[in-house]
Amino acid sequence: MQAAEILGKLVGFRSVVGLPNNDVVSWIRGYLETHGIAVDVLPGPEGDRSNIFATIGPKEARGYIISGHMDVVPAAETGWTSDPFRLRVEADRLYGRGTTDMKGFLAAVLAAVPKLAAMPLRRPLHLALSYDEEAGCRGVPHMIARLPELCRQPLGAIIGEPTGMRAIRAHKGKAAARLTVRGRSGHSSRPDQGLNAIHGVAGVLTQAVAEADRLVGGPFEHVFEPPYSSLQIGTVKGGQAVNIIPDSCEVEFEARAISGVDPAELLAPVRKTAEALTTLGFEVEWQELSAYPALSLEPHAPLAALLEELTGREALPAVSYGTEAGLFQRAGIDAIICGPGDIGRAHKPDEYILIDELMACRAMVEALGARCTA
Repeated sequence: MQAAEILGKLVGFRSVVGLPNNDVVSWIRGYLETHGIAVDVLPGPEGDRSNIFATIGPKEARGYIISGHMDVVPAAETGWTSDPFRLRVEADRLYGRGTTDMKGFLAAVLAAVPKLAAMPLRRPLHLALSYDEEAGCRGVPHMIARLPELCRQPLGAIIGEPTGMRAIRAHKGKAAARLTVRGRSGHSSRPDQGLNAIHGVAGVLTQAVAEADRLVGGPFEHVFEPPYSSLQIGTVKGGQAVNIIPDSCEVEFEARAISGVDPAELLAPVRKTAEALTTLGFEVEWQELSAYPALSLEPHAPLAALLEELTGREALPAVSYGTEAGLFQRAGIDAIICGPGDIGRAHKPDEYILIDELMACRAMVEALGARCTA
């Protein structure tokens, strides 16, 4: 099957983040097994979604991981000119949810499988396909934890997020959390008989803004834009009507960290301020939504040199968005980002990828396979 045909199959699966993914997992598994590839389906703790790990070549040797995620963001936004879950072809553009982020990469890799399977590989290529990446890389940690039983220590991991087929060596880490504060409702004419949850949260918001302002002063890592860690208040929800004392308020926070900084620690002062509200009679719940570390691969790392050779282009130092790459690096595996498409097309109506981009990615994967025969 050609990459575009495979992409049409993948786009047709509504593998939206946070939902069961058995249909897309079963199809990919069947496709790989048709080509003689042994596949491990690794169910996550949710029970209704799974990762996939498959090896092409000798398991006893050290090889490379090719990593991507099977989930996509929802397609409920207005502006789509066709069914987002049905591939539409117009000239050299292939439209559909996930074409760029990142089922296009999966399609290119799967299209290369028949050729890879026929190669006399001396080093294996491992396909590591995860779920719920769009919810903060929730699936891949379970797969990384099982790598010691699945393969020998990999030489590196290539994460196929959309980069225009140019290797990327670094990205920031991220942590997100949801705060829920519960007070006591009542009529607004008797504030003495209630406990205003929004008023309680006000001090927490002030603390978050102060932390965000402090981070602007550094430390700095100038490969990023902006070159410092950041913190923001993303959502605030609370209250029912202006004459009702709000008995609950919910806030979501996000922190993005430069290399060497734990993004979860950036939220620690905000959490401390929030938990102090219990002394005033509020109920406080702090829920960690997601967390992954930054990626920082040295410019002269062998993996960076390999990707520059495979793509024919110099690696770029950094991108602003996050990926699973930092999790592989934290597990002791060098990681780099390189895949087809443009991140600027992702998460938008009429998301698309170019046929030439799929072909370039397939050629890169097949060239990697050729290197693993030497």
